[in-house]
Amino acid sequence: MNEFLDIVLAPPTVVFTVLLVLVVCYWVLAIVGLDLLETDTDLLGALGLRGIPSSFVISLFVAFTWFLCLSGYAFLDELPWDGGPLDLLVVPAALAGGWLATRLLINPLRYVLPEPKVPSRHDFIGRMCVIRTGTVTEHFGQAEVHSEDGSSALVQVRRQGDDEFVAGGTALIFDYDADGEFFWVMPYDAALDPHRKGL
Repeated sequence: MNEFLDIVLAPPTVVFTVLLVLVVCYWVLAIVGLDLLETDTDLLGALGLRGIPSSFVISLFVAFTWFLCLSGYAFLDELPWDGGPLDLLVVPAALAGGWLATRLLINPLRYVLPEPKVPSRHDFIGRMCVIRTGTVTEHFGQAEVHSEDGSSALVQVRRQGDDEFVAGGTALIFDYDADGEFFWVMPYDAALDPHRKGL
């Protein structure tokens, strides 16, 4: 036990030991109910692991690296001769091994987990909007629309035909013009909107 503690608390293994303690504390806090889990798509996108919480990936990497570093120094400590230059290789080998082990363990998950949906302007089609300009014509108009997550956006809208719109009135977005970067709208009764709660 004393030999184990000597290695765990000796540099450079102690660095990974501290990181491992922080990881354990993090997961204890997450288990008791703190909302700490987030998906960092920028970090994991380059690894092809979108949709997997970065906290999970980092935790595995720290655990694997700590174990490999501990094992490496424990192995060298048992040699009948001084490790010498081999001591210098343990940390880089542990880092490389930790990264590889994490990658091999998590990589198959990308085939199981669905790709996160990329927001698109087409997501507004079929949603009700509130007119924010005095009127809407074939060439001018703005409206406020709410997305699925509850956030709102001010978008350019246009009408077809003789439909009349006034500020504060409701309309239904039924198409998107990519060339003009505006939405086509038509009159719509707010009471019929399935997303009324968000407005």
